[in-house]
Amino acid sequence: MKNLKWVKSLVGPLLVIAVVAGLWAYRDRLIKTTASEDDASSEAASGSSELEILELSTQARKNLNLRSKAARPTEYWRTITIPGKVEDRPGISDRGVTSPAVGSIADIHVFPGDTVRPGERLVTIALFSEYLQATQTQLFKATREISLLQKEINRLSGIASSGGMAGSKVIQMEDDIQRQEILTQAAKQELLSRGLSPSQVEQVVQGNFVSTIEVNAPPPRELPAAERNNDPSPVSQASFVVASGSEQLIAYEVQSLEVELGQTVQAGQLITGLANHRHLYVVGHAFKREAGLLETAAQEAREIEIEFSDDNAELWSPLDQSFQIRHLSNSIDVESRTFDFFVPLENQSRSYDKNRETFLIWRFRPGQRARIHVPVEKLEEVFVLPSEALVREGPDAFVYRQNGDLFNQIAVNVLHEDRRSVVIANDGSITPGTFIAQNSGASLRRVLKSQSASGQQPGLHVHADGTVHAAH
Repeated sequence: MKNLKWVKSLVGPLLVIAVVAGLWAYRDRLIKTTASEDDASSEAASGSSELEILELSTQARKNLNLRSKAARPTEYWRTITIPGKVEDRPGISDRGVTSPAVGSIADIHVFPGDTVRPGERLVTIALFSEYLQATQTQLFKATREISLLQKEINRLSGIASSGGMAGSKVIQMEDDIQRQEILTQAAKQELLSRGLSPSQVEQVVQGNFVSTIEVNAPPPRELPAAERNNDPSPVSQASFVVASGSEQLIAYEVQSLEVELGQTVQAGQLITGLANHRHLYVVGHAFKREAGLLETAAQEAREIEIEFSDDNAELWSPLDQSFQIRHLSNSIDVESRTFDFFVPLENQSRSYDKNRETFLIWRFRPGQRARIHVPVEKLEEVFVLPSEALVREGPDAFVYRQNGDLFNQIAVNVLHEDRRSVVIANDGSITPGTFIAQNSGASLRRVLKSQSASGQQPGLHVHADGTVHAAH
């Protein structure tokens, strides 16, 4: 029994000695296996490293519509983008025409959409104003009274000169003529201010009283001399040829008609609304925190850029005008908490004839949305690329330098980025004059990842100057 216990006590140490001896005997093989695993993991890590150069054939570049351009340092104005809207210019774009006297609408000569020239008839009003009729009667009576007094003076002048009658009688009649002339002058001015034409006033003088008056289109309102463009673009103002062959500009188009046939109108009542959209405003809606930037841009007369929504520039001539902020509003909208600023816009128009009528088409229309890009900071000696040229991967940003069929991925420092362009620091990452892909940055990134995953390096070799080229 004691021998058995002694044997059991030796089993444990013997097993430990056997394991240690076995590990020592196979130590070379174990070390070699571990080294092989480390080498394999190292090779796997090396194989999964991403390439920085990709190769694209000519057809592939055409399929991507890839464009490249030499990168040159330039200056760039960082801008803020503010939403805006095209609006009529108060006091210039629209004009209301009112009734000059009490009457009823006897005829309507124009309708919404029609174009009118200065002096063209809008509506005909049948007069039944007692005051206007009394004024015509007064003018006619005063004119006749002058005629009668003049005849009497002619007849009595000879008698007075011979002493047959007192000369004071003739002097009194001359004073009466002057009083009647004053009355006729006042009556004529009253009738003219009520809408009668000079020819109609002469008819009243002859005894042909006017029962209807024509309400005509007024002359257009011009811009102040400081803002007037003396050399407008030939397409900026539509025109047509009248019967005499002389060219006369369209003043307005009828925007609204506020009366109907037979309707009674009072003096001063609105009849038609006329519009001329040649001179407009682009109104921006900015927040109070942007007021300082806008004020500086207005004071320094910085040129701003405007993008108009739904604008087909291919159908119109180029906008040969510079945009600057005219003034800033000093009140804030209660609901939107924004304030407005105003940029003058000279519109473009075309005319066409149909059924012997002329119609206008304006390029920009009130209510049209716009984006206003206001310059706020100047960056010098930087590279400016289209936004499509840049691709981001986490915190990194890349562009692609073209060298024949090869495109080298370059990490860059982005100073500014907006919807249209990116500004890259001139820190040596891009050499001036090298060709940089201007678009399809995201597509090039995907192709590069695909080629990296395949493990196939593009055929290339490095020259002594460090440039990389495809294998010859």
